[in-house]
Amino acid sequence: MAREGSLEAPTRHPLDWLNPEFYNEEACLTEMERIFDICHGCRRCVSLCGSFPTLFDLVDESPTMEMDGVDKKDYWKVVDQCYLCDLCYLTKCPYVPPHEWNLDFPHTMLRAKAIKFQKGEVTTGEKLLASTDVHGQFAGIPVVVQAVNAINKTKAARSVMESALGVDKDAWLPELATKKFRSQATKAKSSKVVNGEKTPGKVVIYATCYVNYNEPGIGMDLLKILDHNDIPYELVSKEKCCGMPKLELGDLKSVDENKKINIPILAKYAREGYAILSAVPSCTLMFKQELPLMYPNDAETQLVKEHMWDPFEYLMARKRDGLLKTEFPESLGNISYQIPCHGRVQNIGKKTEEMLKMIPDTTINTIERCSGHAGTYGVKKATHAYAMKIGKPVVKAMATMKDGSKPDYISSDCPLGGHHIAQGFEASGQAVPELQHPISLVAKAYGLK
Repeated sequence: MAREGSLEAPTRHPLDWLNPEFYNEEACLTEMERIFDICHGCRRCVSLCGSFPTLFDLVDESPTMEMDGVDKKDYWKVVDQCYLCDLCYLTKCPYVPPHEWNLDFPHTMLRAKAIKFQKGEVTTGEKLLASTDVHGQFAGIPVVVQAVNAINKTKAARSVMESALGVDKDAWLPELATKKFRSQATKAKSSKVVNGEKTPGKVVIYATCYVNYNEPGIGMDLLKILDHNDIPYELVSKEKCCGMPKLELGDLKSVDENKKINIPILAKYAREGYAILSAVPSCTLMFKQELPLMYPNDAETQLVKEHMWDPFEYLMARKRDGLLKTEFPESLGNISYQIPCHGRVQNIGKKTEEMLKMIPDTTINTIERCSGHAGTYGVKKATHAYAMKIGKPVVKAMATMKDGSKPDYISSDCPLGGHHIAQGFEASGQAVPELQHPISLVAKAYGLK
């Protein structure tokens, strides 16, 4: 008889995406039926995302009230609600490997998404939304940026985008930056490399599409923090999108194409002893987890995995090495801070919270729950309303500090998630506290802005 759950740390199998059997729809549906039946019998993950309520409603409304009563065509409704946050796998499910039931819900959903993509059932609008390097190419051209940003705010343009691209007319969209991060980044002030026991003494920055094209200020604040702590840095010489938006779409061919550009370059820096920093948790996770699982036998991919750091993971390790400046001349008051899903599943602990708590006369209200944004999920017409609903408990929890006072700032390591939370404040009729990325808050506390 199988054990009722497992208390062992979850392990992950490589993703067998190059095997033609991976795209066998009938086999995938059979595996989904097996997994869904286990989920139906447990229901522990009902509060995570829309996949599980959708599944359980299908079961409960079926003639048998069991999986055998659910039409397999309806399985795709469950797939469409999964945005690959991995929280079910790494924080909730007692039946993941090494348990003998060997349940991997998110990677089974990814398999289904890949089959759907291969069948040509993904819209042009979805493909464009996931092509961050395509719409980011207009960033840094002031006249074009101003025109695009202005047009994206008009009701007429948003209505066209909704009908043509499936972008919800009410969803928040990021603006393009008038100057890209990579083009305005300054050279490091220090060239002296001081390695610690736990940390390399030099850093290379993987800019990410979002920081480069949309919010370069986050990247500039990170450079200020590194300069302040006498850490030499440089920017990755050339980079493409990490591939996470394409992964979420099931477009594994595009993921592979971007990997072939990024990994050789990043591996070179790893061999040279750099810590690789990425300021967007989803991008960091792509190199730490998803690509290593897709390419388990690729030495360079595994090398990059070992040298990829979340910025606060690196800074707090630097502190343990006794090499981080811990004097903060400016207090920040009350901060409501949300740990994004792709930050939680990196298994690094609450490193951002740890650093924010070092700031004198500053109170942190930490929320560990999904914002609901989840990549393109939060902006699609089909799912925006669900995304806002998922985010409601987060907004409620962030609106009031534990002593009943109001936050001066709201913050999330995921910049898109932060804006989604801010929109949740607006939708609930509340005044929106100042939204600042944690990196920018630390730069402010250091007196650097």
